[in-house]
Amino acid sequence: MSARAHLHRLSTLWVENPLYFVTQNTAGRRRILHLPASAGIVRRALADADKVHGWAVGKFVIMPDHIHFFVRARPGAKSLSNFMRDWKRWTAREILAAHGLRAPLWQAEFFDHALRSANSYAEKWEYVRLNPLRAGLVLSDESWPHEGEIHALTY
Repeated sequence: MSARAHLHRLSTLWVENPLYFVTQNTAGRRRILHLPASAGIVRRALADADKVHGWAVGKFVIMPDHIHFFVRARPGAKSLSNFMRDWKRWTAREILAAHGLRAPLWQAEFFDHALRSANSYAEKWEYVRLNPLRAGLVLSDESWPHEGEIHALTY
């Protein structure tokens, strides 16, 4: 096998304008995001991400100490890192003020994964959708109030 034999896969690994799966945890895994004021702020920030940052948010689940969402850049969007930096800054300021708490709200790093197939997207969504049930927060997978979809993003 040649030294460059592995490079033949690169064309299949590149995805034009990928759909990302993003996870952002609270600092110290602080359980605050599911509270009505926090969840409302997060929902509004996800809904505004398209016009403010150029990122269309698809399906999401807000857990007490983290959030999962799917997102895709629009033409001319900020980088994913800059979008997340600004999104976290605004939501942190609003959530901390709403609850009279001190910073930090978010962990410094976020986790992202570029999806490579419709199957990968479906698997990630099924995992995320069942998070509240696995965590014992609900009795059925259809009763968690802090999930939704802003834009119908397809793979």
